[in-house]
Amino acid sequence: MKMKKIFNILAVAAIAVSAASCDLDLYSPTSFNKGNVTVDDETGSQYTKKADMEGLRNSLYNSWMKDIQEMGLEDWLVYSETRADNAYCGTSSTEIMSLEANTQDGANKNVVRDWNWYQTQVSNANNIICNIDRIATEDPSLSAAERDQWKAEALIWRAFCFFRLTQLWGDAPMVLEIPPAITVDNVEQYYHLYYPDRAPMSEIYAQLVNDLTWASQYAPNLNPENKMLLSKTFALGLLARVYAEKPIRDWNKVIEYCTDVESSGISLEEDYGKLWSYNDDDAYRNSKESVLEIQWTSKSSGNWVYMMYHRNAYNPDDSYTWAKWTTPSRDLIEAYQKEGDEVRMNASIVWDKCSWSNYYPSDNYAFMHKMPTNVSSIYIMRLAEIYLLHAEALACTGDLAGAAGYVNRVRSRAKLADLPASAQASQEAMIDAILKERRLELAFEGFRFFDLARHDRIIEVHNSVNAKDSYWQVRKPLTETRIFLPIPTSALEQNSALTQNPGY
Repeated sequence: MKMKKIFNILAVAAIAVSAASCDLDLYSPTSFNKGNVTVDDETGSQYTKKADMEGLRNSLYNSWMKDIQEMGLEDWLVYSETRADNAYCGTSSTEIMSLEANTQDGANKNVVRDWNWYQTQVSNANNIICNIDRIATEDPSLSAAERDQWKAEALIWRAFCFFRLTQLWGDAPMVLEIPPAITVDNVEQYYHLYYPDRAPMSEIYAQLVNDLTWASQYAPNLNPENKMLLSKTFALGLLARVYAEKPIRDWNKVIEYCTDVESSGISLEEDYGKLWSYNDDDAYRNSKESVLEIQWTSKSSGNWVYMMYHRNAYNPDDSYTWAKWTTPSRDLIEAYQKEGDEVRMNASIVWDKCSWSNYYPSDNYAFMHKMPTNVSSIYIMRLAEIYLLHAEALACTGDLAGAAGYVNRVRSRAKLADLPASAQASQEAMIDAILKERRLELAFEGFRFFDLARHDRIIEVHNSVNAKDSYWQVRKPLTETRIFLPIPTSALEQNSALTQNPGY
């Protein structure tokens, strides 16, 4: 198989390998080749000056990050909310129905497109990371400060994408270089860059720690007027998330980095609902508690992902003729009601009339409400999540009173009483309380499945929903081997170095 791949590579050796791609088959193709792009003869790169790097940096913010709508929100909420207990899949799409039922396979088109998208985003970031040092020595107009900041931003984006790859698939390819054009002489040397195998999660996380630690020194400070920047505060928050995961778990590091984020000048919004609020002119953005939010500023060219969940408040009848994705579950609604949590329930869920009755009566249907307009932001990280992660780390190191203090800050904003004394009776009781609080606070923001998996509780939750609610599809029992998604069949066929996850 490898020899066949070598022959395939050699067959296209006359064509320059795209600098926007690290694999001829695994990554999305681009239009770069020697026939249509000016290539530097010495470096083999299409990027030769500051303007090239500036263009890529602008693309990071204006294109790559905003492309998160489909793969990084629409699909992500299926993985995080529907595969857990927060939401029914919503529509009759085969792909998302199979993910809810845990019957997905390597041909699932959502799984395929997300695998390809995260790999492509890594490749995009590599175009900055792998070229900018050289260009800084060749083009004096690129200052050292610009070089360090742009490289830091690209490293943060790459780290975010690598982290999500591991959350979905576990071990994953970790390409950190742009391979040169293949020749007869170098094909064996660079074969592994075109057809990479999967790196262990622990190795990927070690790389993330190195990259994010460096980036946290040179990334821009958190800007209250532009929370879409990949800031040093976001890098520190990512470090906290990474250290909470099993491959390199260190709860003291989580505490350290959460503390750093908390001291960066952010504070909780007094009104939870304000995070997703809007008026006649615009939606609320640059929240004082957000660390990173993906933003749209023009109603005429805003996001399209609103149509997947409910209505666009600025054009209520637009795209409102079909059942939506990520429909709030009765179990989640009951959890809000049992807690008396009207504040967060009313911000997270809205009831409306519609023309379908898949899960609720058409005259009183429940919808996910955290994308109410086409200029509402997608929150990637905000302070309440960090407070609850800090609480989790304190609980896991035995400081139950300290953990309760952080949880109570979040509960107070929701107009709820402090945790009862019983929540501090044991470490297990406190973890239960924190996971419940994260569920109510962060519903439909992409955490539920992974929070439960982090504490070995996702199997029990996933496998219990059918007994509680007939509106769930009958689920194939979740096992340890199926917590991760299948590697796409197409990727396995293109790259013989890849191996399938157990259970598929």
